[in-house]
Amino acid sequence: MRRFTSLETRIDSLAHRVLDTLPAQGPAGALVEFAVFGLKQAWACLFGGLLLALIIATHYLWPENAVLARYDYLFLAAVVIQVLMLAGGLEQPSEAKVILIFHVVGTVMEVFKTSAGSWIYPEESVFRVAAVPLFSGFMYAAVGSYLARVSRIFDMRYTHYPALWMTLVLAAAIYVNFFAHHYTVDVRYGLFAATALLFARTTVHYRVFRFRHRMPLLLGFLLVAVFIWFAENIGTWSRAWIYPDQSGGWTPVSISKLGSWYLLMIISFVLVSVVHRPRTPDEAPLKDFPAGAGRADASG
Repeated sequence: MRRFTSLETRIDSLAHRVLDTLPAQGPAGALVEFAVFGLKQAWACLFGGLLLALIIATHYLWPENAVLARYDYLFLAAVVIQVLMLAGGLEQPSEAKVILIFHVVGTVMEVFKTSAGSWIYPEESVFRVAAVPLFSGFMYAAVGSYLARVSRIFDMRYTHYPALWMTLVLAAAIYVNFFAHHYTVDVRYGLFAATALLFARTTVHYRVFRFRHRMPLLLGFLLVAVFIWFAENIGTWSRAWIYPDQSGGWTPVSISKLGSWYLLMIISFVLVSVVHRPRTPDEAPLKDFPAGAGRADASG
């Protein structure tokens, strides 16, 4: 697996011409590392960020009597973004596969959840399945795209990672519970406990610029879930979809939804791990390792 696409390799080379001249130690060095971390996170969020920007822009600018419905435009725009990212060397083919898988998995769940009245798409569209506009699948795909991209951009490695079959069983149980809890007992608290037990010892090691840092994987899951919850608030505020209690006017999404996003994060991460298999810190470095980057390790 290549760490960077061809375009990313060129961008990385140009960036190092500046970054390698900056301080490596002390507060200034820490600030450089933090700035690179933010830039890499933004790059990993490219697909989701562009989609969210379009959702916000069309909320303000889309004409009421437009020939093309807003939802259909968002769907077509997401397809175009995907094609351009592949053609322009911004994304690897394996990441496009992840996006396709997430689109299917997400759309199936959307069809069920909207039929159960969990949330609503208040606008009309042509490209839809039942009450679900097809652009919605790309919102799930954006999560998969981010996880796949961040995994290779930060050259993530893991210690004490559980067996793949165990993570697949957990992900399947979580996915089934998203449907089954409408008819039987909601076992999400048991799934939270299973997640904690399975990943309690797992640490993710990631390279920002000059150093490797590490953090508990469970904390990483929570931080990404919080980020998605904020994005969901933006999505409902722009009426890309709404919950029943928002039909009379926007209110913040309940913090209880954070648990749902946390569990969805597990499904997302496990599906990505099938494409980008978790590696240990002592395995050979990925191709296209950043030119000039140091090999030192740092805890953080």
